[in-house]
Amino acid sequence: MTLTAPTSISGTAPSPAELGLRESATFDRATISDIRRAAETGIYDIRGWGAKRALPHFDDLLFLGASMSRYPLEGYREKCGTDVVLGDRYASRPLRLDIPVTIAGMSFGALSANAKEALGRGASAAGTSTTTGDGGMTPEERGQSRNLVYQYLPSRYGMNPDDLRKADAIEIVLGQGAKPGGGGMLLGQKITERVAGMRTLPVGIDQRSASRHPDWTGPDDLEIKIAELREITDWQKPIYVKIGASRPYYDTALAVKAGADVVVLDGMQGGTAATQQVFIEHVGIPTLAAIPQAVQALQELGMHRKVQLIVSGGIRNGADVAKAMALGADAVAIGTAALIALGDNDPAYADEYAKLGSAAGFYDDFQDGRDPAGISTQDPELSARLDPVAAGRRLANYLRVLTMEAQTIARACGKAHLHHLEPEDLVALTVESSAMARVPLAGTQWIPGAGGTGY
Repeated sequence: MTLTAPTSISGTAPSPAELGLRESATFDRATISDIRRAAETGIYDIRGWGAKRALPHFDDLLFLGASMSRYPLEGYREKCGTDVVLGDRYASRPLRLDIPVTIAGMSFGALSANAKEALGRGASAAGTSTTTGDGGMTPEERGQSRNLVYQYLPSRYGMNPDDLRKADAIEIVLGQGAKPGGGGMLLGQKITERVAGMRTLPVGIDQRSASRHPDWTGPDDLEIKIAELREITDWQKPIYVKIGASRPYYDTALAVKAGADVVVLDGMQGGTAATQQVFIEHVGIPTLAAIPQAVQALQELGMHRKVQLIVSGGIRNGADVAKAMALGADAVAIGTAALIALGDNDPAYADEYAKLGSAAGFYDDFQDGRDPAGISTQDPELSARLDPVAAGRRLANYLRVLTMEAQTIARACGKAHLHHLEPEDLVALTVESSAMARVPLAGTQWIPGAGGTGY
């Protein structure tokens, strides 16, 4: 007896659904692929971008626009302020930005020099700041950035007092949202002579950044380090402290105690150039859950709005900006979205992404240094594809749209400044997001865990 394979109505092999097959929710195709890759290679997966799993996020919140009980502002005729001052607690020269959307730290090394220049150009055109990332300051970025924040990381790669003084603010990085408690990676194919020279590393050798600073073990030591950096910069530059979202209430309180002018809170949806996938997907907490905890710490210390809070991790549009600010942030920072605005994952390079085993919109192998868009690469030929002037213009356009969208929402809530948005303007769509954001479930007065019966 000869068995024949079943065929569909069209005469082709039937789909799994036509055969009545059901995919496992636990062992879906992506999980099976991960297991097979691990079994074949014996090494863990490294990639960039950020968490891809579905997490409670800003989409689970809605604004309550004004009608009768609240009075909206009229269209574009009534002003809605967007300016923000960052770092006026102790610094004599705080940053004064036109918009509350900044560019997060992304290193030269992870990104090309043209990409770093484009970030500086776009941020400056929109009236905001950009940030160096690990590995030091490049002339391209400093030359094109009106306001440049210098990241001071555990690795100390590229760190020197001259560049500290050239910066407009200093950001001490204690953690990153995609990998709180872990360090980053820059693989050997991206360690060119220039990158190696800036980081004092051998050419072509993998670099793994330290997960903690070498010269302190706790908040008391951080206080000493902040004082040291203030002395180096003559008390002019604001000192930020960046934390990955894991225990934001305590970390924020300790950063304030140590003397931070600004706290940068990076949620789990934050991107990364490269780290272990298991880290990206399973360490940290969502941005939505982190903000109220940090704000509570600031409020209890009497420092809310005195020590500014910058929130990053999954900011995509003006609604996200407005929601973060309504929950208590003073500003937000974008990373992955900024790279997309520059041209990351551009469909124009669809054929080349396919050759790399990926697709436009899915490419996350930033560590390989083969980015067809010329952004996450050190290959001179690929890097040359990115025009920093045109890419900077796209970023500036995107930043302006984010700001206008946030203003539109704020006006609809009757607010004359983005900083006037508040939790009372929000409701949640799910029990989880209501509990995390500490705003009522839509249609009720009930906040899970806050007591009361609601209606």
